[in-house]
Amino acid sequence: MSKLSAQPLSLAKTDTIALYIHIPWCIKKCPYCDFNSHAIKQPVQPLSTHLDPELESAYIKRLLSDLKNEVRELETPRRLSSIFIGGGTPSLLSETAIKRLFTGINQFLPLQADTECTVEANPGSSDINCFKAFREAGVNRLSLGIQSFSDAALKKLGRVHNKAAAYRAFEAARAAEFENINLDLMHGLPGQTIEAAMSDLDQAIALNSEHLSWYQLTIEPNTLFYTHRPDLPAEQTLWNIYRTGLEYLQKAGFKRYEISAFKRPGKACRHNLNYWNFGDYIGIGAGAHGKISFQTPQPGIHRTLKTRVPNDYLNTPKRIVNLIQEEDLLLEYLMNALRLVEGFTLSSFSESTGLSQNQLQPFLNSSKSRGLIQFDQNHVKPTPLGLRYLDDLLLMI
Repeated sequence: MSKLSAQPLSLAKTDTIALYIHIPWCIKKCPYCDFNSHAIKQPVQPLSTHLDPELESAYIKRLLSDLKNEVRELETPRRLSSIFIGGGTPSLLSETAIKRLFTGINQFLPLQADTECTVEANPGSSDINCFKAFREAGVNRLSLGIQSFSDAALKKLGRVHNKAAAYRAFEAARAAEFENINLDLMHGLPGQTIEAAMSDLDQAIALNSEHLSWYQLTIEPNTLFYTHRPDLPAEQTLWNIYRTGLEYLQKAGFKRYEISAFKRPGKACRHNLNYWNFGDYIGIGAGAHGKISFQTPQPGIHRTLKTRVPNDYLNTPKRIVNLIQEEDLLLEYLMNALRLVEGFTLSSFSESTGLSQNQLQPFLNSSKSRGLIQFDQNHVKPTPLGLRYLDDLLLMI
C-alpha cells in the first residue's frame, strides 16, 4: 500500500443520501444464501405472501424509529436519491405494511420526483396486489429473483417457485405498470451445461426486461451448500458459460456496466451505482449496513451496522459505528469502483476518499503492468481480465 499523506483528509460535501432497508425473512432459507435471512416460523399456508401481522407491525415500527434516529445523526439535511428494499423477501410485506413504511419514510426523508425506489420480490411470494401496492406507495423499480427458468435447477437451488410462477410474476409486474424491472439470474448452477445456461438467458431476454443481474453461483461459508457441496460445472465449462453469456447479452442490446449488471439504455440501477461510486447511504433493518461521510470535527467516513438477529433488532437494537481508517480507504474505495466497467476518475477518487491521487500510483503501476487495468491521466478502468479476476486485482493493493 502507498505511504499515507501527512495532510488531513479533505472530503467533498454531498447533499444526497441513499436508503437501504432490510427485510430479513423468507419462506425458507435457500441452501446457497449467506445473506441475513431467516425462514418464517409461524404456521401459515404454503407459500404465504405475508408475515405474521404482529411481527410485521412491530418490525415496521422499529424500521421507522431506526430511520428517524439515522436522519438525526446527519450533519446537514440530505436529499433522498434512491431507496432499495432488500432481503430476505420484501414481497412478504402486506399492503398495509408497505403503505405504513412509505408514509413514514416520507416524514423523515421525503421521496423526490426523481428518487429511484427498488423493491426485491420473489415469484413464490408475490402477486399483482402486492405489486400494485408497491406502485401506489411510490416504488418505481422491481427486482425479481428468478435465478433460473429450469424447474430442475430451481429445485436444486431450493427455490419455492417454478418456471411458470416466474412468468406469472413478470406478467403481474407489467400489469401493475412497472416499467423498470430487473431479473436476477444465476449461472454455474449444479450440473449446468452451457446450453442450459444460454437457455436461461434466452428466456430472460425474450421477456424484454430493462435490466439483468447475471452472476455466478458461489459457495459461501455458513450455507448448506458449503457443508453439502453440490456438483458444480468444471472450470472450463464455467468459463465458456461466462464468455458466451457476455456475447449473448451484448447482441441482445444489454450493456454491461458492472461485473454482473446489464442494462438497457438509461436503465442502470442508480442505487447500486451509488455503492460502487463510494456514495453515502443509510442502512436500516436487522443487519443493515450504512456509510456516512462527515465534515466535523474533521473530515472522515463512518460505517454503520445494525443488530443482526431480527428478534434482537426488535427488542434491543444497537447501532455500531466504525470510523474507516485512512490506511483502509484505498481498499474500501477500489473494492467498489473497480466493479464498474468504466471504472473511475482520479478526481472522483480524491473527492470520495480525501486521499491524494499520488497514493494510488503504486497500485496503478503494478496492476497495469499485469494487464488488469488501463488508465490515462485521469481515468482508471479494469480490463476484461481485471473484471474477471477482481479478487486477484484487489490483492495488489
